[in-house]
Amino acid sequence: MKGKILFVAGIGLGYVLGTRAGREKYEELRTAALKVWNDPRVQKQVDAVEDFVKDKAPDVADFVSDNAKKVVAQVSGKKPASRSSSSSTTTRSGSSTTKPSTAKSS
Repeated sequence: MKGKILFVAGIGLGYVLGTRAGREKYEELRTAALKVWNDPRVQKQVDAVEDFVKDKAPDVADFVSDNAKKVVAQVSGKKPASRSSSSSTTTRSGSSTTKPSTAKSS
C-alpha cells in the first residue's frame, strides 16, 4: 500500500513539474511565433497570398464543380451536362442572354 501511495505521489509531482516546464517552453515558442507572424515582411506576403487566393478561387470552384459532374456522370452512366465557358448563352429563339455573376466582391 505504501508503494502505491508513493507511486501516485511521484506521478503527481512529475506532472506538476512537467507542466510548469512545458508551459514555460510553450510560452517561449508562442512568443517567438507571434514575433515572426507580426513581422511586416511576413504580413506583406500573407496579404499577397490572400489576394491571389481571392482572385483564383472562382476559377478553382468552377474547375472542381465541372470535374465532379463528369465523375458523377461516369459513375452513374449518364452523359455529363455540358457547361458553357463563355459569359453568355443562347436561348431557343436565338437571342443571347447574360448569366448573372455569382462572384462576391469585398
